[in-house]
Order: sequence, then C-alpha cells, then structure tokens
Amino acid sequence: MACSMFNGTDKLALISGFTPNGLGLIGSDFHGKMQFPIIGFDNKQIPKLDLVSNARNFKAKTLIPRCSLAESRPASQPRFIQHKKEAFWFYRFLSIVYDHVINPGHWTEEMRDEALEPADLSDRNMIVVDVGGGTGFTTMGIVKHVDAKNVTILDQSPHQLAKAKEKEPLKECKIIEGDAEDLPFPTDYADRYVSAGSIEYWPDPQRGIKEAYRVLKLGGKACLIGPVHPTFWLSRFFADIWMLFPKEEEYIEWFQKAGFKDVQLKRIGPKWYRGVRRHGLIMGCSVTGVKPASGDSPLQLGPKAEDVSKPVNPFMFLLRFVVGSIAAAYFVLVPIYMWLKDKVVPKGRPI
Repeated sequence: MACSMFNGTDKLALISGFTPNGLGLIGSDFHGKMQFPIIGFDNKQIPKLDLVSNARNFKAKTLIPRCSLAESRPASQPRFIQHKKEAFWFYRFLSIVYDHVINPGHWTEEMRDEALEPADLSDRNMIVVDVGGGTGFTTMGIVKHVDAKNVTILDQSPHQLAKAKEKEPLKECKIIEGDAEDLPFPTDYADRYVSAGSIEYWPDPQRGIKEAYRVLKLGGKACLIGPVHPTFWLSRFFADIWMLFPKEEEYIEWFQKAGFKDVQLKRIGPKWYRGVRRHGLIMGCSVTGVKPASGDSPLQLGPKAEDVSKPVNPFMFLLRFVVGSIAAAYFVLVPIYMWLKDKVVPKGRPI
C-alpha cells in the first residue's frame, strides 16, 4: 500500500528531441524565449535550455519529465501555511524540534554546503544578510566563509531566533526580527543575500525577491534556497495544501522580473533520494542572480498580499493551521520512506 501511494512514474530524464511549447517543460505556463542553466546533483551543468515557443526549431538536450506536470495552484493563491500568522505559530512549536527532527530529513549539512557554493562567499569581510534564518542552521554554513560580525540573521519568529542565539559560532551575528517582504536594510547595503527555507511561507514571493535585489550592492549576489513542486499526485496534493512549492521555472521568472542577471539554478536533495524529485523537496534548489545596477528593483508592485495588522477570524485561522499542519506531517514521512527504499533497493537501480 505504501509503495503504491508513494511510487510514481514521474521520473525525470535527459532526452534529445523536440520540446513542447512554453518553457520546454510539459505543463508550463511560461512562454517566450529564456535561457538559464540548471546544475544537477553531480555538480555538472546540464546544457543551457534555450527555451522557445516554436519547438520545431529546437533540438538541444532538454530536461523534461516523462509524464505531464499537472498544474499547481498559482502562487497568488496562498496555501494554508503560506501566511505570516500561520507560519508564526507553526514555527512556535516546530522550533522545538527543528534542528533535530526536520533538518536531518530535508536539510543536511552536506546539502547546505552544496547549496551555498553558488553564493560565492569568497571574502570574510563581506556583508551578508540571512533572510528567514530561523534557528541559524544555514547561517552556520555562512560563517564558515564570512566573519560572524558581518552577518545579520533576520526572521519573523522569535522562537526560531532564540535557537540561533544559543549557537556559539553565531554569538557575534546581528539577530533581528523582520519581514522578508519588507526588509529593514537600506538600499545597496549587502554583498550577499541568502535565504533558505523561507520563500515557501511568503504570501508574495515576487515581492520578497524584489527586496533581495534592493538591499544588495551593485554586483552583489542573491542566493535563494527553497522547495520544488512535486509531480507525483499524492505529494502534489499535500504540497498544495501545506505551503508554496514553486516550479523551477517560477524561480527563474521571479529573479528575472526583479532585475537580476546571470540567473542560475542548481538542483540539490538528500543523497538517499538518489536524484528522485517526484515527491517534491523541501530544499530542492539553490537559485542565484547578480544585481547589475545600483538602486531599487525596476519592478513595480501593488499593495502587499497580506496585511498582518488586520484581525483574523479565529475559527478560520485554527482550521487553516490544523489542516496545513496535517499536510506538513506527510512530508515528515516522505524522507523516511525514501531512506527505507534507499536501503532496500540495490544501488544502481531506480527508486
């Protein structure tokens, strides 16, 4: 029963031939011509995708799923925990076990170091902001390369930040509460912007990435690490209930709309998944972009998607919180299931 629930035929393959309309990914909403490289698990760059609407003229190797990708709910329709208030209380309890229960299944030290590599943390004197830094797990990877006194950890959850304050290597970091969509930093402030495991709770991800652009200096680099959308039906169902699981092409579009250049996406994942991505990943990609000009982003946006100062209906809040938390429990089981498959299925065979 468990195997039939989790197993799917949505395996990714690198194939040659014609691509469908849009981005070359079946089920894509995005059209027009775009180029971006994708880096795989083995750190080798998959050939650049030259993505055009007219597929008859395109014969390069392209990464596409064998089965169609069903449409995910638009990012403009927040999931049950894709609100700041629900996320606040969600982490009020999750912070107790986050480093010891959640990270081992979704965000290991090896994955962290691999995901931070494209950020080019090459100077100990760099000014770095870690947005949505939470318990400081990602920051621990940053301070391997940058002096802690030059790093600021920002999060909306005081309970998560309390855990970060307990970590000795982070004692010299600045630790502040704040909103990823309205950062308390001046324009052209930082050399590097890092955010890991935070975008999934942003009601308006485009606004958060626009803010990343604003706070960076000319030539500064943003590194955003986040989830990827599942293709397997059951995982997709729970993902769309729980929080935002963007598609890879959505990350690229958000970065490019904000004004970033040299946008690249590197795939990451737990090693026991053996590259399987059909169930989605809480930490599935590291996206980077370079700020090409000083000042604010050229992108103009309307009012914020969520006003946290407005009162909420307590019943609806509780219902959203409970249902979203049940969906989250599914993704606690997925890495355990994949770990068991990795142990049982002989190496070299697909899982």
